[in-house]
Amino acid sequence: EREVTLGRDGLLDNVTTTWVTNTGASSCRMYYELHQATLENVPRARIEVPVGIALFPRDSNKTPRRWVERRYNIVHWREQRRGGHFAALDAPDLFVEDVRLFFRGVRP
Repeated sequence: EREVTLGRDGLLDNVTTTWVTNTGASSCRMYYELHQATLENVPRARIEVPVGIALFPRDSNKTPRRWVERRYNIVHWREQRRGGHFAALDAPDLFVEDVRLFFRGVRP
C-alpha cells in the first residue's frame, strides 16, 4: 500500500515550481548520466570527499552499504523509518534532521 503524502496541491506546487524555474532538465540529469554510464566510462577511483547517505524505505535505490563503502568515504549512514524517493517532500522533518546531522559531523 502506497502512502500519499503530497496531495494534489502539493504535487501541482512541485511541478509548477519546476516548470516556472525551468529546472526540469537539471532535475533529471542524474538519471540521464546513470543511463549513459557503462563500465568503461565510469571512474574507478575511490571518492574521498565525506559522503552522507540517508536511506528512505520507499526509495527505489537499495544499494548495500558494503558496496557503497568500497567506492565512497561514508561518514554518515542512516536508515529512516519513513519517506521515499522525494524525501524532502515525503518526510521533510527527517530529511532536514539528517542533513543537519551529516554537516555537524563534517564541519570544522
